[in-house]
Amino acid sequence: MPVLHNRVSQEELKKRLMEESEPRTTISFYQYFFIENPQQFRDQLYRQLNALKVFGRIYVANEGINAQISVPSSGFDALRQYLYSIPELNGLRLNIAVDDDGKSFWVLKIKVRDKIVADGIDDPAFDMRRKGRYVDAVTFNHLTDDPQTIVIDMRNHYEYEVGHFDGAIEVPSDTFREQLPMAAEMMEAHKDQNIIMYCTGGIRCEKASAYLLHKGFKNVFHLEGGIINYANKVKEEGLKNKFRGKNFVFDNRMGERISEEVLAHCHQCGEPADTHVNCANEACHLLFIQCSKCGFTYQGCCSEECQDFIKLPEEEQKILRKGIMKDQNVFNKSRARLRPKKIS
Repeated sequence: MPVLHNRVSQEELKKRLMEESEPRTTISFYQYFFIENPQQFRDQLYRQLNALKVFGRIYVANEGINAQISVPSSGFDALRQYLYSIPELNGLRLNIAVDDDGKSFWVLKIKVRDKIVADGIDDPAFDMRRKGRYVDAVTFNHLTDDPQTIVIDMRNHYEYEVGHFDGAIEVPSDTFREQLPMAAEMMEAHKDQNIIMYCTGGIRCEKASAYLLHKGFKNVFHLEGGIINYANKVKEEGLKNKFRGKNFVFDNRMGERISEEVLAHCHQCGEPADTHVNCANEACHLLFIQCSKCGFTYQGCCSEECQDFIKLPEEEQKILRKGIMKDQNVFNKSRARLRPKKIS
C-alpha cells in the first residue's frame, strides 16, 4: 500500500524543487459540493496527485474541496483530465497563476477539515446553493463604472494592504469568520444596492455572497475566479485593469504583480514597498512588509531584537524557540482598525 503522506524533510524537498529543470504551473481551484466520506476522498486524491508529481496544499471537507497546487507543466493536461473524471469537478475552473516562477510549493499536503473555509456559520438554515450571481471581468468593469455599485474585499487586511480593486471597501478583520457578520453590519443600509464581493480565487466571496443573501440582501454578486481569473481575463481580452498593486498569495511567492503601482509601505522605514517576508528569526516568523534596504540592514528580521536573536548559536536558538506559538503572527498597525464602521 502506498504511503499517503510525505516522509522527506522540508529542507530536502525544497532543495529538490530548486534543482528541478522542468517548469511548473501553479494552479488554484475550489468547488462546493457534498463529499460523504472526506477521508476516503482525500486518500484517493493523494494517490492520483502524488503520481502526477503535484505539490501544494489541499483541504477536503463535507462541503467540498479547496486547492492551491503546482504541477510539472507537461503534466497539466493529465491533471485536468483526472480532475474532470470526478463528476462533481467536471468542467471545474482552474485558475492559472498570473505571475509564476513555478517555485510555489515543494510538497503535497492534503488535509481533511470541518470546512474548506472556516466561516463560523452554525445556522442550519444557511444554504450554499443559494449564492450570489457570478460576474466575469467584463461585467465587473461595467457594473463598477456605476458609482452606486459597492465593491467589498473579503480578504485579510494584509492582503488588502498590498493590492485591491479601485474603490473597494476593506472589511477590517483578521479572520473570515469575523468578516462575515462585519460585512453584513457595514452594508445594512445598502441592502438594495448592487454589491460585488471578491477575494483571491473566489472561494471566500462565493460563501460571503451566500451569507449576505441569507441575511436579506437583494443584489449580491461575486467575482468569478476572484482576482486571479480577473487578471488573466484582463490580459487575454485587453480589458481595462481596475485592480491596483499586488495580489497576495499563500505560497512561497507571497504575491503576484497585477499592476505596477506600489500601494503599501515598508513597515520599518515607511518607504513605498509591497514585498511580504517572514522574519528571519524562526522564534518570531512575523509576516510583514520589508523593503530591500531594510532587508539588508536588519538581515531579514523585523526588529533589532530579532536580529540579535539570529546571531546566537543555533543550539541556543532552538532552546529559546521551544514552546513559542507563531500562528497568526501578522503585522497589524492597530487593533483599533478592527472595529467595524457602517458605510453611509
